[in-house]
Amino acid sequence: MTMPIALTIAGSDSSGGAGIQADLKTFAALGVYGASVITALTAQNTQGVSAIHQVPSEFVTAQIDSVFSDLRVDAVKIGMLGQAATIDAVAAGLVRWSPKHVVLDPVMIASSGDRLLPADAVAALRSKLIPRAGLMTPNLPEAAALLDESVAETETAIEKQGKRLLEMGCSAVLIKGGHGEGAESIDYLIRPDGTVAFAAPRIGTNNTHGTGCSLSSAIAVGLAMGEEMEMAVRNAKVWVSAAIRAADRLDIGHGDGPIHHFHRFY
Repeated sequence: MTMPIALTIAGSDSSGGAGIQADLKTFAALGVYGASVITALTAQNTQGVSAIHQVPSEFVTAQIDSVFSDLRVDAVKIGMLGQAATIDAVAAGLVRWSPKHVVLDPVMIASSGDRLLPADAVAALRSKLIPRAGLMTPNLPEAAALLDESVAETETAIEKQGKRLLEMGCSAVLIKGGHGEGAESIDYLIRPDGTVAFAAPRIGTNNTHGTGCSLSSAIAVGLAMGEEMEMAVRNAKVWVSAAIRAADRLDIGHGDGPIHHFHRFY
């Protein structure tokens, strides 16, 4: 049996709700084989991040080369990188192995508000990694931070920021509206040839830990399976929305719990 393979390059979440763990759960739930490159270890739970241990960049390189030299990787999802040296290692790995699909989730701030990417690494992200992404998936605060601007509050402002992010060299930008307000959560897929909006009802739950990681991973799954970009984003949005709706079935931790990755099964 030939199964699509997706690779996540990201940090570990010790509580299992976000990061590498969320990515691998997403891959498994949606029917692709998941491989991983761990960039950082976090001491983390549903209430926040208490410590971060960076994986040496040389070991990140070793993981990347081990995976690509043996596995046929159909799509790559990149999440938390943590430091400039890791960004350099990942960018160099993409140059060496030239994966067809790269989805970059520019993880800069955790859902809890903890900063996950120091300011000195943001320049490396802009110049070395964003130009190698087929799709970048910032939320509203991340898009603003990458541009050194205020958070966009209107559809026109969001589209303008998306077009400015395209100028950094990526092929497409999905600005996620989960941090916005209103009855709907609207994500905007912005490409040189136009913008497509994906709306879903805003769900009343605090159990949204790992939503961004899981959405970018679900898009990578669609691309690994051969879907076109717009269809991959649309299907991922539907799946994540269902996982958020089902999140309250779980009772995990004392803070903001995870989404329900396996809502289709139990």
